[in-house]
Amino acid sequence: MSRSPSSPAPSGADSVTRIAEGYAFDGPALDLGALLWGDGTGLACRPDVPVRVPLAVLNRHGLVAGATGTGKTKTLQLLAEQLSDQGVPVFLADIKGDVSGISAPGAANDKVRQRAAEVGQDWSPAGFPAEFYALGGIGTGVPLRATVTDFGPVLLAKVLGLNPTQEQSLGLIFHYADGKGLELFDLKDLRAVVAFLTSDEGRPELKGIGGLSSQTAGVILRALTAFEQQGAGPFFGEPAFDTAELLRTGPDGRGIVSVLELPAVQDKPQLFSTFLMWLLADLFHDLPEVGDLDRPKLVFFFDEAHLLFKGASKAFLESITQTVRLIRSKGVGIFFVTQSPRDVPADVLGQLGSRVQHALRAFTPDDAKALKATVSTFPVSPYDLEEVLTGLGTGEAVVTVLSEKGAPTPVAAVRLRAPRSLMGPVDAAALEGAVRASGLYGRYAQAVDRESAYEKLTAAAAAAPAGAPPEEPAKRPEAERPEPSLVEQVVGSGVFKSLARSVGTQLGREITRSLFGTSRGRRR
Repeated sequence: MSRSPSSPAPSGADSVTRIAEGYAFDGPALDLGALLWGDGTGLACRPDVPVRVPLAVLNRHGLVAGATGTGKTKTLQLLAEQLSDQGVPVFLADIKGDVSGISAPGAANDKVRQRAAEVGQDWSPAGFPAEFYALGGIGTGVPLRATVTDFGPVLLAKVLGLNPTQEQSLGLIFHYADGKGLELFDLKDLRAVVAFLTSDEGRPELKGIGGLSSQTAGVILRALTAFEQQGAGPFFGEPAFDTAELLRTGPDGRGIVSVLELPAVQDKPQLFSTFLMWLLADLFHDLPEVGDLDRPKLVFFFDEAHLLFKGASKAFLESITQTVRLIRSKGVGIFFVTQSPRDVPADVLGQLGSRVQHALRAFTPDDAKALKATVSTFPVSPYDLEEVLTGLGTGEAVVTVLSEKGAPTPVAAVRLRAPRSLMGPVDAAALEGAVRASGLYGRYAQAVDRESAYEKLTAAAAAAPAGAPPEEPAKRPEAERPEPSLVEQVVGSGVFKSLARSVGTQLGREITRSLFGTSRGRRR
């Protein structure tokens, strides 16, 4: 039965002992902070009872939640620092622009010293190796781009706001472009293929596999135009980013913290949230199965996670759920960061083994309902969680994680440690200098526009005699085209595609596109 920590049960000492034993791990672990427990006058900090999370279970995913201003960003920073120290690369999405300070030593002040003393932390300032990225080079960072083919039809449909029927038509367009050698590098390539397939010359091309209605094509073209007018064009093109860059460690063995700077694109939330999902899908496609490791290969922090799920189609949500479930075996851990656990679908929430729940507010009936729903997701504990969650201060949270044996640890209210790096952004000049000094800057800074679908279709139309249909671009003469091999016939069959979608076999994972229709075949 739950009890208020301000009025501990007679078995309070036993509860503290049980919590202490629950967080006493043998292997490497990250230190979250010190236990908060009731002493008759409220919650008191117990530096003798540290609360930790085993490094080996961080590929089991997690959730950091709480109201605005409760300290979620500092929790990310604290976790990222310790992961880096343990040799684990980290990816952070910096929505507000205040995580760049992780690359610089923090500043000692009275608040930091007080927090360190309260939780028993031996605090010293430290900066951590970091790379800074910006979507399409908009903002300060190494430009991070993907080709339209990389992104794939499922994720692109999500960004464009297409309904399921329009999404299927977009998939048909990608299928046609793939088969005809029409490379989709940027948005003008995709627009050119859509326009061709609805022209008198191109309309017959898709008749045998369902066709493309003028109405649906018009919706897709209008969505693409609006998307470009919002400034999304630079995100798509070459050189395409190789997500293997996120798995690097520094010369000293510490994990590189990859920070995606997003303040310049805060007005395009659906784009950056979907782009983050592409990064995960691309990693899933490339990484081998490794099972459970003693430490993850990468931990990925997905900030503003509610944007990913808002308005998502059923197919998209199913793909997210499957990616989250399966990428664990690739050694990648994901932390979703959002205001309320209700922002995350139940099927995804059920896979998040580590929970760091900051304070929640209960100012309205909806808030009260959300609070009760959050409490119901925690294991039974001696705390009155409704009271605790509404009374936590900044930098405090209710925690439960998975033990080294995979069982949930006891619920613990925690005062979190102070990050060792700078708790705020670095100077703009220092950030710019760090970006230009990066070894990746020369590789990705300059955009490249190779010949692709737009140029090929334009050239074919210009070369065609007046009134005659243009030559089919990149189509080999019938005599030169070999009969499809058995493998090609099998891969093209509906049965195989169905199996691949369910990721039922290793063959399906390796030959076909990943769960989101992303592709890596174009990289040279």
